Amino acid sequence: MDAGATRRPREGPESRRSEILAPGIEHIEIRRGDFSAGRETDRWVINILTLDPRRARIVSALAMDEVVGPETTSSIAVRHGALAAVNGGYFQTAGIVRGEPTGIYVLGDKVLSEPSRPRMELAISNADGMAKLAISQVDFEASVVAGGRERYAVNGINRARREEELVVFTPEFHRTTLTSPGGIEITVRNGRVAAIAEDAGSQTIPADGYVLSASGKARAWAADYLRPGVRVAFDEKLVSSPPLPFRAEAILGGGPHLIKDGHALGAAEADAEGFSGPDFTVKRHPRTAAGTRRDGTIVLVTVDGRQPKISVGMAVDELASLMLELGCTDAINLDGGGSTTMVVRGRVVNSPSDAAGERPVSDALLAFARK
Repeated sequence: MDAGATRRPREGPESRRSEILAPGIEHIEIRRGDFSAGRETDRWVINILTLDPRRARIVSALAMDEVVGPETTSSIAVRHGALAAVNGGYFQTAGIVRGEPTGIYVLGDKVLSEPSRPRMELAISNADGMAKLAISQVDFEASVVAGGRERYAVNGINRARREEELVVFTPEFHRTTLTSPGGIEITVRNGRVAAIAEDAGSQTIPADGYVLSASGKARAWAADYLRPGVRVAFDEKLVSSPPLPFRAEAILGGGPHLIKDGHALGAAEADAEGFSGPDFTVKRHPRTAAGTRRDGTIVLVTVDGRQPKISVGMAVDELASLMLELGCTDAINLDGGGSTTMVVRGRVVNSPSDAAGERPVSDALLAFARK
């Protein structure tokens, strides 16, 4: 890690404000640097939520309660009655599937979006009266089995279908598949083929089943083996490395991994996870991160950026340094840039960088006081 990058966010004067939102849940705002009018110096506005794992719950929630269709973090928080929230994982920012997660997203026992790259993910549990986070790389394998014998690999879950692909659309995606004509779409209900639509897109997704959308070789296989009334099984498997220490209630895509076992990983980890070079790692941007301390305390952080008169943002190494400073032994970067948002009691407490204000996102991490 570059020593200068590590020191810079700690230089200059600092002020702190804190508020106890509920027993075990605290909001802290740090203003670091010289905020004198007219001074062109580096400055940072950092918002922190700390959650006592025995007195708080942390939940992941989808925008609009669907895979597609973005919603602001503050709206998600208010709809669910959350005490506080931050934005979650990466997502499609344009097109008909705007809001769809671009990495893994698991809710309950259902995979709603598959991993897109070998990146680290954030897993959540609230079992046994304790909120927990874990960071792991999760791989996904899935296939469709026709008539108990013929098997074909699934390429994606709840996302746009590309050439030569078989994609599964579940009821959590949207009312329809939002696909274009040109493939074949097979509606499965109660484990059997219920309808087949040739060259017709955007089929209705049944509440008691799913739709298989195929093109190219996948389409040819589907046409051969998925006839009306045929039994269909959908097999899926998640494998995490390292193994998750609990059964996850939710898993969302993030990265890069910032801190592991008390050690900062730095920009090299971002490269290993396939992030887009110096523009992502070295340039300062608004950032959102999640981490845990050795005692299990959960730490959620936003750093404002791209606003020189308010806050300049952080590079990946600087963010890792900050999470270490806050006592985290493990931490992960989440979606940042214009998505970076923290909400407390229904109010946005940071300064989102988009000119239009708070950006609609795909999902959010919600904090609740444990009853």
